[in-house]
Amino acid sequence: MESFTKVKLEDSELRLLAAAAFGNDVRIAGSRELTGGFFNTAYDLELSDGRSVILKVAPAPETEVLSYEKDIMRAEVEALRLMRAAGGVPVPEVYSYDETLKLITSPYFFLEKVEGQPYNEIKETLTAEQQSAIEFEVGRLQRRINEIEGPAFGLFGKVPGANGHSWRETFRSMLLNVLQDADRLGARLPASLPEFEQVLEHYLPALDEVSQPRLVHWDLWNGNIFVQDGAVVSIIDWERAMWGDVLQEYYFRHFENSPAFHEGYGLTFTSRNEMLRKQLYDLHLDLILAVECYSRQYKDENHVRWAHDNLTESWRLFTELVS
Repeated sequence: MESFTKVKLEDSELRLLAAAAFGNDVRIAGSRELTGGFFNTAYDLELSDGRSVILKVAPAPETEVLSYEKDIMRAEVEALRLMRAAGGVPVPEVYSYDETLKLITSPYFFLEKVEGQPYNEIKETLTAEQQSAIEFEVGRLQRRINEIEGPAFGLFGKVPGANGHSWRETFRSMLLNVLQDADRLGARLPASLPEFEQVLEHYLPALDEVSQPRLVHWDLWNGNIFVQDGAVVSIIDWERAMWGDVLQEYYFRHFENSPAFHEGYGLTFTSRNEMLRKQLYDLHLDLILAVECYSRQYKDENHVRWAHDNLTESWRLFTELVS
């Protein structure tokens, strides 16, 4: 999707970055921009030595982004390197990372091009049995990710105010940052900031039972799952990774209802506090989906309308529980 945050590079800049990463003897034999992302710019590059690599370019530092999106490229690189070292979950290798801004005005990194196709692009072409097998495997891999323990709650990118000692403190700060972003950007919301804060206070005590920071991908939707021959071959786009509550993961959101995923994950979350936390994370994500339309200046009016309507319905369900 077209987004205000995306940086367009000239061919000369692509050649410059490739030479810096792989040596002056390596040339670009072919390139194309990948259009599936919503935030960074990505290029699929064929190199003269036969390798295929992906170049990801972050928005320029002065670009208007949401608070939690600051430094998330560094977060992705750190998370990918952590997962490569841990093993057990297929992720692409990071070849190089440069945040010096010496060659271009944005941070960027090169990573391994993975085989296969995004699951969201081929899901409807698969049988129910094939879908179940893939989603069972996603659940199993998700559990492995979430078993990694962290030193403290918060985003990998260390956004000011978004890293705290308790999960309640940390998440409350993250959620309020989104609401403050909405106010700063003039986003249309279904309630005022004080109304949001008042209702949220009823939910926040449910967060107190989360005491151990766990690795959370936070963006593991079907577009970030690559499959080939009926199997998951890679999990991509780790830029939103954090140390948090496992129930933040996308497959626990109201958009998904996959028994196979839950079977693969091997745990059920049905207590009252767990259900409250899931609804709190639903609202958080729905807020982000609506507010980012303003920072990214999406031109697709259908998407903007959907994001607002989705948030309005989410807020309605949310407030019904405390009325």
